[in-house]
Amino acid sequence: MDGLIILDGSGRPIIQSNFRNHPPSYPLSIVDAFNDALSKTLPENRATRSVDSGDLDPVLYISSTASGPAICCHVEKGGLRFLCPASQDIDPLFIFAFLERFLSVLQEYLQDISLAVLKEHFDVVYQVLEEMLDDGKPLTTESNTLRDIVLPPSFFNKVLSVAGVSGLSNATPAPFSSPIPWRKAGVRHNKNEIYFDITEDLDAIMARNGTLLSSTIWGRIDCNSRLSGIPDLNLSFINSKAFSDPSFHACVRLQKFAQTSSLSFVPPDGNFVLMEYQVSPSAVTRGSTAMSSGGLQNQLLNFVPLILKSKIEVGEKGGSFTFTVTPRSGSEQLKHRLGVENVVLSLGLDSGAIGAFCTASFNSGGQGFGGSRDKEREERAAGVWAWEPNKKTLRWTIPSLGSPSASSTWTLKGTWTSTEQVPRPCRSIMMHFQTPHMLFSGIKVDQLRMTSEMYKPFKGVKIASKAAVEWRW
Repeated sequence: MDGLIILDGSGRPIIQSNFRNHPPSYPLSIVDAFNDALSKTLPENRATRSVDSGDLDPVLYISSTASGPAICCHVEKGGLRFLCPASQDIDPLFIFAFLERFLSVLQEYLQDISLAVLKEHFDVVYQVLEEMLDDGKPLTTESNTLRDIVLPPSFFNKVLSVAGVSGLSNATPAPFSSPIPWRKAGVRHNKNEIYFDITEDLDAIMARNGTLLSSTIWGRIDCNSRLSGIPDLNLSFINSKAFSDPSFHACVRLQKFAQTSSLSFVPPDGNFVLMEYQVSPSAVTRGSTAMSSGGLQNQLLNFVPLILKSKIEVGEKGGSFTFTVTPRSGSEQLKHRLGVENVVLSLGLDSGAIGAFCTASFNSGGQGFGGSRDKEREERAAGVWAWEPNKKTLRWTIPSLGSPSASSTWTLKGTWTSTEQVPRPCRSIMMHFQTPHMLFSGIKVDQLRMTSEMYKPFKGVKIASKAAVEWRW
């Protein structure tokens, strides 16, 4: 990596690292090339369809700079753009990993990432950047170590600096004084507690006849540790065989996990990602014996609580559609009465689409109280639809499924108009939903044991799952 450049919303650089091995014009040529590439994605420069910044290639090749050809990896956060150019051979994933870590540290320091916050804490951002990136090489990336070197901004520190008071920083331990790189020395908390957030994401593709074409489940364990001293923890799981291709925080002892499938670690202080993993397909059988590929497919289908049937007719300069959603009998969410929330269906229409009109309805399958109250409830249950002209996308949102019967149905009927003689809408419909109290893998926290400290910590565990299902039509 050659360095880091932060641009505001108008494309002007506001902060950049020191490009020691390059001429002064090098970062300017990177900024100009990025702004030129971004301008080509704007609606006024793309007559075919409206696009957003997400359509810009995350890795740009720049053929001519002050130092020869280079690549530029970039991400967007809080209306700002973070550019990381490289003129030597390097894996872009390495650059994106550093950018993700840098943004995570900034989030911990500033609580929010925006132009106003960066201007207010300009000095802190520069100090953090210089400590994390030294001559293009990542140096100190652990937030606990950084806090010993660069003090987080606070109102109290501002008052002291304005008043000219000094000499109070001696109470802070010397940098790198802790024997554990990721944990500060002398950590003390009034309440000793640790929280684990386990989330899993399902990505699936469904054929037109409702069969499962492909699926992948990813998991992540986020941790928020507020423990005093140097706690040595051991976290064990139920159904730990679901872990596949795991990656860990540096604090986890790998040999211990290989032997017992439990996590043994001394946690950093504060928020961190303890573990990321992929769910083994055989793990969703809930401990049953080996089954055929067809049986495994049916098991995976049980995690999609809804069945979508679509009918789309394309005519001259427009078309019509009907979406019908019904509960899937035997799905894990409905079987155990777990709430399915934030169901969102989206269909990308053609580049010439100029508007849509829809009607959403809900049939409770005979369950209801009757009268106007029942009618109002069904209108709310039908959800709301919206047309997004910038993205040429039709979106239908159902806030919550509630406790539907097997015969309940949700229906969206509508039409759209287009300037295209023969419109070509997207050939698939995306469905997103969330289940707050369920994991696809069936993983559960068994127990948390602590050694090396005398107190008993409070443990909190929260689980949730999300899904993105692509339905072909």
